Amino acid sequence: ICPVEYGHSGRAGRRCFARRVGRAAWITLLVPSRRRLACVVSPASIRVQMPSPTPSSRLSSPAPARPLRHLLPRRGCSGFAAPSRAIGLGFSRFPRFPLLTGAGAGVVAVSNSWESYYRRHRRKLTISSSSTMHGVSVEEPSHPPNSVPQDSLSYARAYWVSKSHIAWDINADNASVYVYASKMANLCLANDGVEGYDVRIQLEWDKCGLPANVTQKFPHIRNYAAFKILSSVDVANLLKCQLAVVCFGAQGKCINATGLQLPGVLDDLFSYDGPLGAVFSEEDISLYLWAPTAQAVHAYIYGDQPNGDLLECIQLEENFGIWHGSVPRTWEGFYYVYEVSAYHPSTLKIETCTVNDPYARGISSDGKRTLLINVDCDSLKPLGWNELADEKPELLSFSDISIYELHIRDFSTVDNTVDPDFRGGYLAFTCENSDGMVHLKKLSDAGLTHVHLLPSFHFAGVDDVKDKWKFIDDFKLSKLPPDSDEQQAEVTAIQDQDGYNWGYNPVLWSVPKGSYACNPNGEHRTLEFRKMVQALNRIGLRVVLDVVYNHVCASGPQNDFSILEKVVPGYYLRRNADGCIEHSTCTNNTASEHFMMERLILDDLLFWAVEYKVDGFRFDLMGHIMKRTMVKAKSALQSLSKDKNGVDGAKIYMYGEGWDFGEVAKNGRGVNASQFNICETGIG
Repeated sequence: ICPVEYGHSGRAGRRCFARRVGRAAWITLLVPSRRRLACVVSPASIRVQMPSPTPSSRLSSPAPARPLRHLLPRRGCSGFAAPSRAIGLGFSRFPRFPLLTGAGAGVVAVSNSWESYYRRHRRKLTISSSSTMHGVSVEEPSHPPNSVPQDSLSYARAYWVSKSHIAWDINADNASVYVYASKMANLCLANDGVEGYDVRIQLEWDKCGLPANVTQKFPHIRNYAAFKILSSVDVANLLKCQLAVVCFGAQGKCINATGLQLPGVLDDLFSYDGPLGAVFSEEDISLYLWAPTAQAVHAYIYGDQPNGDLLECIQLEENFGIWHGSVPRTWEGFYYVYEVSAYHPSTLKIETCTVNDPYARGISSDGKRTLLINVDCDSLKPLGWNELADEKPELLSFSDISIYELHIRDFSTVDNTVDPDFRGGYLAFTCENSDGMVHLKKLSDAGLTHVHLLPSFHFAGVDDVKDKWKFIDDFKLSKLPPDSDEQQAEVTAIQDQDGYNWGYNPVLWSVPKGSYACNPNGEHRTLEFRKMVQALNRIGLRVVLDVVYNHVCASGPQNDFSILEKVVPGYYLRRNADGCIEHSTCTNNTASEHFMMERLILDDLLFWAVEYKVDGFRFDLMGHIMKRTMVKAKSALQSLSKDKNGVDGAKIYMYGEGWDFGEVAKNGRGVNASQFNICETGIG
């Protein structure tokens, strides 16, 4: 299966997948589930990014290839094609597309974006000029024997796994290996090695191999060669640079080069359990950001309006990877963003990015600024909130649980018995005499114990400002014939601008979704969410949050929805052997095997349990999270007490999807929380 690059009307660089069997004259397209497929007959080209080459068949930058002559669906070129069947793993199979010779060109389009997969080494998908007229051939550019491809530094095939060791899958016999570093990201390959470096350090081949603690944490590289770094090297400062390892043969000729993946050494040097985010005291508000690879961090402070003017720019100071600054206590309710300058392996540049605080507890309505909010403020607690732990519905055993899954918007958006301002939002659950709440109360009386809310954190795909939403013309749809394609076309035309989304595309995990609040600005969403939890508890129902820690919706330095990758590029997301982001969850897999990603998950769970008094968590694609993380989460939640935390943690239930697939299958990245491993933990 090869990622396919497609685009139309100037919008290129998106991805789906193509599969070709043997020398057949057709390809089958696979796109992420919940996406729709169209064929457009505008002039364009389509190219395939093949899986990365083996060390014995490296390619340099691709040479021009003949364009794909014609790509047509079997049943024509208009309208959207429905998937013929789902194939699992988050993908759907679409009808066969014949590859035809002839003039012109066609392009495949998918209605939602697909983030970058294999970034470089692009080979063209072309019509073969051989005797098999409709076969597909791949034109491979040639390069001199034993040369190192010029884009080798675009990959990160070596791993800096600890302060003392680097792992690389090469033959270390009769080889000399060096680390190169450039603070301004000027590294480039030359005939005799690497140019543009500030520091060059020789490594020593460790014939004993990688230490046991490293292979336990990174089992997928256990057979890599190990190279030792001198203890005198200032590793912490090197990690702020563009880095590469280069291998020279016996005659001193450069024979291999690549970039480095850094999570192992970052965990070794900078694991941290102190305060993060905005911390309130009587005197001031302290800001803490974990960004050990950053070269500079500033905090931009704005007024108490979402689009207010800049008040002050603060240069944060670093101490062992933690950037810290403080602002007056009177600035509570103001907004801020970070400006982080760091090397980004996805662009091979030092990038300066504006980004929200990963530990944000509130944001502006446009999602572009973080709110300085003290969630422990009494004004954000509904009447009786502090006593809610004593009013929780009785739960004698987890085996007594029965769960009702619902979507916050769908629950009340067309319920005319709900206040119009509350429909589709948190406060609809406070309308105790509405049809929806009366129905839930009857279910509770009949034995229902829990309501599972689909994702209610801040996710992409729905604008928090309802005035910007677009709506379907229901009257127009009602006049269309039942077998028409127009209904789907009407929905698709506004699917990124309407008010509906399941919410499985997370941006900030600790912020309630603003589109469900009457007012998405300031602190309102916090108060409204608490009122919802309290109202459900009072009709005998405990509240379960659907949490999606296995992926984030965006990555890279340019995407507005990218958070973690802007703060510590290359750390929070799981990478493959080439250093490219894994996408088996659908997009941008996170890596809970990394200490600070695991900590982010644990901190978020405790935050929702304590500050919003939720009663359970359902984990989306739990199998992509490490078992260790889940066990720690259960222990942390069960340690909560009513006396100390206002929560009875022993009654908080955890369950999730234990599917075992992708790069984590069969414990490929460590013991994962799959159904094969999670038994006897008390996690469902």
